[in-house]
Amino acid sequence: MNDATQQKVFEIIAKQAKIDVAAIKPESTLKDLGIASLEAIELIFDIEEHFNITFPDQQGANFDSDTASSLVEAVQKALDEKAAAGEGNH
Repeated sequence: MNDATQQKVFEIIAKQAKIDVAAIKPESTLKDLGIASLEAIELIFDIEEHFNITFPDQQGANFDSDTASSLVEAVQKALDEKAAAGEGNH
């Protein structure tokens, strides 16, 4: 997992949850962090916009069980797929 990606995702989560980034642990769920479903949708949009990626529609966040680290993994996967898709276009 890319540390820079994790740090940025955690910063976006912290901003959305209005908490200190240090309060976020990889195993923290969105629900643990006080992020409601509507806020989580905004969070996903913020992450997609920041990283210029799009999560698959079926990637909907499960607020009770999705952890901060699983969100980072989803971002990293999308970044990796974007990079792989873009390699042939240069």
